[in-house]
Amino acid sequence: MRNPGDPRKRSGGTRLVLAAAVAATLGASGVYVATADAAETVVPGRVQAESFAAQSGARTEGTADTDGGRNVGWLAGGDWLRFDRVTVGGAGLAARIASDNPAGGSIELRLGSRTGALLATFPVKRTGGWQKWTTVGATASSVPAGARTVFAVLKSAQRNDFVNINWFTFGGSPSPSPSPSPSPSAAAGWVKIDKARWATQLAEYQATAAEPVPAGNVRVPEFNASCKVSHRLPDDPIVFPGMAGASHLHTFMGNRSTSATSTNASLFANAGTSCDPKEDRSAYWIPTLLENGRPVDPHGVTVYYGSRLKDPTRTVPFPEGFRMIAGDAKRQVATPKGAPGQFWCAGAGGETGRSADGNWPVCAKTAEVTFQLTFPDCWDGEHLDSPDHRSHVGPTGPDGTCAGGRFPVAIPSVSFVIGYPTSGGAAGFQLASGLASSMHGDFMNAWETKPLAERVRNCITQKAKCDSFGNF
Repeated sequence: MRNPGDPRKRSGGTRLVLAAAVAATLGASGVYVATADAAETVVPGRVQAESFAAQSGARTEGTADTDGGRNVGWLAGGDWLRFDRVTVGGAGLAARIASDNPAGGSIELRLGSRTGALLATFPVKRTGGWQKWTTVGATASSVPAGARTVFAVLKSAQRNDFVNINWFTFGGSPSPSPSPSPSPSAAAGWVKIDKARWATQLAEYQATAAEPVPAGNVRVPEFNASCKVSHRLPDDPIVFPGMAGASHLHTFMGNRSTSATSTNASLFANAGTSCDPKEDRSAYWIPTLLENGRPVDPHGVTVYYGSRLKDPTRTVPFPEGFRMIAGDAKRQVATPKGAPGQFWCAGAGGETGRSADGNWPVCAKTAEVTFQLTFPDCWDGEHLDSPDHRSHVGPTGPDGTCAGGRFPVAIPSVSFVIGYPTSGGAAGFQLASGLASSMHGDFMNAWETKPLAERVRNCITQKAKCDSFGNF
């Protein structure tokens, strides 16, 4: 039986369009929101699910439903979608859903907030597949006047994903556009790069001369940032921007100011960092590891920047404001020995056993629990971020290049190597996000452009191993 929470086994839909959920720029505010896919059928009173102004836990995908476009999936209990300026034109409401999870659940529509007045509830039962669509109805408890903010709150008794949503119908002619004065909590959509600014950054990089590599240098394309833990907060400025306390607990490294309200500008405005070199003001974070219910901070995290390309000379620096996520906080599956995505033991003696539940290593007293998290290293060249914070990047192709696909631009391969000062035991651990399989990491680039350009030119493109300060 397949695991409905595994996104690699959920792509049952046919991708009908490549450009979907295009971002709308709200003046000079820097806030972006998703808009509906132009390929979908326009029906009065219908709100496409991907036209959300903010979300938690949602990802979009091409849909095989009859009116095409995209649907929102990867939805589990506690996730939500926010829609602004919705007019409820009548008591008869509808939702277009698909599910391949027998547990089912419900979708609650609430007014104004996630805990606001209940407008209606749609029951969710298994439809026979993640792209087997059916329309379910509900009756509104009232018909509120005017344009309203509506939250779709997902409810289920179990943790796995349980429903896909294509659209809602509110019985009138709602406008799913963003409110004219969006709050900072509006979720980022397809955040387009400033092409003129990027062209300037690229020109500065191309003008950076490479320093000669000394004899005897290890010829590995690599530099790093050596980081300590800065602080812990239940915040996530990528997934929950502006929403303090909305996330599970994260352990932050790098920029000491990182919080739910962090932006590229705020990171550069705060010079304090727990990493070397100090020219790296980036924000890095991971879910907090818990042992016997207590946080265990890494004694250090080395952030490696390298290349997995056959030809690393193709690599360019990250653009200003770039961000991405690796791993999946919603992946909740067992990780027995030999499974992918393992925590492992570094040091003499290595692994000596497994926790009682089999999901965690038990290390020799001379070793410690370690994890390595690797991010994608190819970029679409167009977007600083995407609605799921993953769709603007992808892995190196099987030919060892980034060329020829959706992600033609080679960026440094980022990898977190995380060392915890514990050997573990029979009780194992827990992540703030759940099981070991939910390990994930976030990166908001705030490198000063010149030091980053010098390191990419000297270390990566010349296949030369450099230290945290960019020295050979």
